[in-house]
Amino acid sequence: MKLDHIVYFTNDEINEVVNEQHAKGNCAAAGGRHENWGTANALLYTDNAYIEWLTVEEEGKARAAAADQPLIAQYFHDRQYGDGWATVCFSVPDIEQWKEELDNKGFTTTDVLPAARRTADGKVLRWKMLFIEQSVSGELPYPFFIEWEESEAERMERLEKNGARTAVHRQRRISECVFHVEDPLRETGEWAVLLSQKAGDDHDIRIGDVVFRFIEKQAAAQRLAEIHFSSNG
Repeated sequence: MKLDHIVYFTNDEINEVVNEQHAKGNCAAAGGRHENWGTANALLYTDNAYIEWLTVEEEGKARAAAADQPLIAQYFHDRQYGDGWATVCFSVPDIEQWKEELDNKGFTTTDVLPAARRTADGKVLRWKMLFIEQSVSGELPYPFFIEWEESEAERMERLEKNGARTAVHRQRRISECVFHVEDPLRETGEWAVLLSQKAGDDHDIRIGDVVFRFIEKQAAAQRLAEIHFSSNG
């Protein structure tokens, strides 16, 4: 298991997101469209994971998809808070086996959901997703999980060929994700069980080279609040 990507909800159009990130010196790019969901994204890769800006392009289609797609349901719920960080996603090598493990731990999971995105050059990328069943609210959402149709090596080769992940992108990595919650001890414990990890003394969990930290702070909703980077150079 590793951190795959971090989701940021936005009401902006994708080209606006890309232009804004370029103005900040970040080499983001349009990712493509989720044709079955009415959504689109922009992506910014780092050495160890990527950031996804997710927006709705077709309101009716997206609202229909939200009935079965928890991430889109959260998008519509979180609109009241404005643009902001949403949640994190972990990649796993065998999502069916991971679903069985989570079910055996007592978590109620969704079906494994097929997903696809059409890139600007017309290529269709496919993957599978898994969520923990959870009512959308101001409570902290659990992370979700992904298994790519491509192997990791194939993905990296494709991203390097199309310029989405270059030497510039590999110069920094995501080092820490900070969540603002009401009860850090409880959230750390729940995530530790969910992810089969040991909880740290500072209400944190480490997955690979990324620390996930839970801090007590009152907010409109318990959500991912900060992303920290480190340099490879």
